[in-house]
Amino acid sequence: MCSLHLARRSKIIKRKRKRVKVKMESSLDIPVVVNSAVVLQRTNDYAEKEPMVPSAKRKIIGKRLSKIKRMKLKSQKAATLFNDVPTSRSTVKSTPIFQAEFPKKPCKIKDAKPWTGPTLSTLLRDLRHIQNSKERSNKLFEWIIAPVAPKKFFGAIWEKSPALIRRHNGNYYRGLFSSEDFDRILREDNVKFGVNLDVTSYFDGEKETHTPTGRALPVVAWDFYKNGCSLRMLNPQTFSGTVWNILSILQESFGCMVGANIYLTPPGTQGFAPHYDDIEAFVIQLEGKKNWRVYDPRSNEEILPSVSSRNFSQQELGNPIMDTVLEAGDMLYFPRGFVHQATSTSEVHSLHITISTYQKNTWGDLLRKLFPGALNLAIEDDVEFREGLPLDYLDYMGVQNSERDDDPRRDSFNKKVFNLMRKLLKYAPIDAAVDQKAKDFIHDCLPPVLTKEELACTVYSSPARWRDGGPHNIVLQLRGSTRIRMLRSNIARLCGESGNILLYYTIENSREYHKEEEKCIEIDPELADGVELLLCSYPQYIKVDNLPAGNLDDKISLAAALYEKGLLMTEYPLLPKRD
Repeated sequence: MCSLHLARRSKIIKRKRKRVKVKMESSLDIPVVVNSAVVLQRTNDYAEKEPMVPSAKRKIIGKRLSKIKRMKLKSQKAATLFNDVPTSRSTVKSTPIFQAEFPKKPCKIKDAKPWTGPTLSTLLRDLRHIQNSKERSNKLFEWIIAPVAPKKFFGAIWEKSPALIRRHNGNYYRGLFSSEDFDRILREDNVKFGVNLDVTSYFDGEKETHTPTGRALPVVAWDFYKNGCSLRMLNPQTFSGTVWNILSILQESFGCMVGANIYLTPPGTQGFAPHYDDIEAFVIQLEGKKNWRVYDPRSNEEILPSVSSRNFSQQELGNPIMDTVLEAGDMLYFPRGFVHQATSTSEVHSLHITISTYQKNTWGDLLRKLFPGALNLAIEDDVEFREGLPLDYLDYMGVQNSERDDDPRRDSFNKKVFNLMRKLLKYAPIDAAVDQKAKDFIHDCLPPVLTKEELACTVYSSPARWRDGGPHNIVLQLRGSTRIRMLRSNIARLCGESGNILLYYTIENSREYHKEEEKCIEIDPELADGVELLLCSYPQYIKVDNLPAGNLDDKISLAAALYEKGLLMTEYPLLPKRD
């Protein structure tokens, strides 16, 4: 039944497609970032070629230089928010609710050269040599949004306004993920409908979900695709080592979970209705083309929302502030709350990955952790919080009594509540609330992808083997002079709970979101200072003998326990003691 239904829908879509023409160039103003070297390099080229020539030729060259200078000035004016990077072709319409202001007139640069940078494989190879995981993460993010400077991005764009980075380089993200990877995963891995793969379509203003149950076999998934359905792969890091590596690196600098979805859309179709999300979205176009329309938040209540929206109808939307076609190598960013919809162009399929972060990572989410703890402390410490309510307070308080403004008892009751709320502030356990947020982050995290150099210095390269009827090389030479450090900046978090000191860690997390329960080990209070020193000293190596954790045996025991959990690495590979 479903297949026949989709076949009929496919015919309708094909008829509709003849009447739909996707605009390759938008008449709207959108921010475009291109290679900042284009105009500057042209100026230098012309200057270098100017010899001592007759006046007529000098006049022609002078006109060219003047024209280039005017282009350069216009580009610089349009690039104030992008670290002096020229913008091209369009800008974003500004709104009074955001501080970011983009130029109203686009700055056009003809014959823009492609923005080139290191390939992904070269970048990942170079990142292996950066010892600090946060610096490694910053370098990767810098490459993702290049040529925009991260400082300008977080200062002028982040959580404020959409931004388009157009590179004219279809190979920029090559190696991240491909349609061939999609097909291989369907054939070789146990992909489940509804868990790892969704099937959707959007036609004539109606979004439908066609996701069946069971394993997503290629013949079934590709039949949906041929009938005009969009395929969304959830948590692709479960199946793709490259996506896993990238997300696990990025989470180090964002301080919260970084996730991803992958969308494969047939030519000329749309898979989802207009909506907004509760995440910061980085849309990376991998293959083909897709026409994106982005709209301002519809009200102040929908600015930076804490939950995603329902599906909107086209009639509920105003004019888009952005209408553009993403091509392979381009990237589009938009904050949570910005309504968006996307349609693949009629001539080619579209494959993109959306990298998402900052879900439920707001001041409000921190206060949700803070206030219950503050109230418990206040009730325990201050008798005023334990005094009984007035006997008759139900007679004059509550919604049914809210119009009784002339009753003095209401004023007295309200003043009492405001007084207690002010007193509550001094009991706010801010550090404990932050630790609870960090604990959630540790559980959300992907396990780290270890480099060969890191593996060699961790427990995962232990030479322990079964040989000649028994185990060998099971005792490693961990001494007081051994230099150790934590494996990652955010590999673990020390938290105090119910009088116990617990160390939560990520190393045993699953690549599939929350498939495993949160992992922790209890730390002896006498050894807690040693763990704290290791956490705070990252990425510096510390001698085992310098740990503030009792005598040398205690220090070695602490180091051995963390090493065996996979949380520590040594400066050099440990050698086994002779059997």
